[in-house]
Amino acid sequence: MKKKVLISMYSLHIGGAERSLIGLLESFDYDQYEVDLFLYRHEGEFLAHVPKEVNLLPPIRPYTTFERPILEVIREGYLYLGTARVLAKLKTRMKHGASEGLSQTYRQMQYTWKLSLPRLPKIEKQYDTAISFLGPHYFVLDKVQAKVKFGWNHTDYFTIVNPDKRLDESMWRRLDYIVSVSEDCRASFLKVFPHLHEKAVVIENIISTAFVREQSKVNVKAEMPDDGAIKICSVGRFSDAKGFDLAVVACKKLIEAGYNIKWYIVGYGGEEELIKRLIQEQDMTDRFILLGKKTNPYPYIKECDIYCQPSRYEGKAVTVREAQILGKPVLITNFPTAKSQVRDGLDGLITPLGIDGIAQGLKRLIDNRKLRDTIAGNTLLNDYSNIHEINTLCSLFQCGERTDLKEVN
Repeated sequence: MKKKVLISMYSLHIGGAERSLIGLLESFDYDQYEVDLFLYRHEGEFLAHVPKEVNLLPPIRPYTTFERPILEVIREGYLYLGTARVLAKLKTRMKHGASEGLSQTYRQMQYTWKLSLPRLPKIEKQYDTAISFLGPHYFVLDKVQAKVKFGWNHTDYFTIVNPDKRLDESMWRRLDYIVSVSEDCRASFLKVFPHLHEKAVVIENIISTAFVREQSKVNVKAEMPDDGAIKICSVGRFSDAKGFDLAVVACKKLIEAGYNIKWYIVGYGGEEELIKRLIQEQDMTDRFILLGKKTNPYPYIKECDIYCQPSRYEGKAVTVREAQILGKPVLITNFPTAKSQVRDGLDGLITPLGIDGIAQGLKRLIDNRKLRDTIAGNTLLNDYSNIHEINTLCSLFQCGERTDLKEVN
């Protein structure tokens, strides 16, 4: 009998967690596992990459209301769920102020889920294992019948999330396993909830190296021409976390110092207009170039001379791994989980966080061609796919019972 596995996710729009999920789905042995994928919304560029062996469950209308405009939800007749969203927003402001950012977004989602739960239907099928790939994890906890339940943590929880701690603790405590995507992410999570250490396990992002390399074989020289400039590339959502505002000013410093560079950004997001204004203010229109949202970022990474991740914080950036798979010298900032991302000086370079740190790190790589070539060469000697991580996950499925983590770690 095949083990029955359910995996839940909001959608499959372009993002690191979404790419990681596709890597996981590609790694299952479908002779042993029957995998159902439940997306709250059947949306996203990665839908086309879901393996044919996966059973994509039909959408359930109330779940499609998450992350959609509140007025649109109410107009469709979901008055209760729309009101829950409004109350969640008000509660977030009352308890945590009117600030913006990922922490505020997460807290609002916490309250939305708790208020919405009474009107959300259950999945009737019974599973051996249920995986919630992006939190909050109330769906698998309250609406799915499974012997073992997993919740994923993709980020530097201590630095970034700052949740309603009481509410999140009760959620995480109910899971059988709490999966972090790196040792540093696990350590960050345990700073907040040290008493949950027995549930905490590391399963790194699974990436298909063959897929990344095959997808990179597209000519993008029309957008990234060979014009004598050193080509720097970054990929990610336009958000405070990704540090693209720092990159604009760092680019300006390098141009003023006489470096012939062009910095290309592949991405989209809420702070795009802010970045565009900053580019104009710094007079970097011809040097800091926004390529927009791309379903396939890999040809742009392949075309660059240096891949740079100027982030203020990360969990474990999938794009950095993908750049290493493509043999690129990688520069990342010294965010708290940076040392779990690259081996400094070997398969990447870690530079101090901030404008000056980014500029100095890029100067070092541009000036030292031997260092660039050494780092690039070292990346090609490594297997970054982490395909073995599927064995760690499947070992936790054993017999539909909780496995002692000492036997796994």
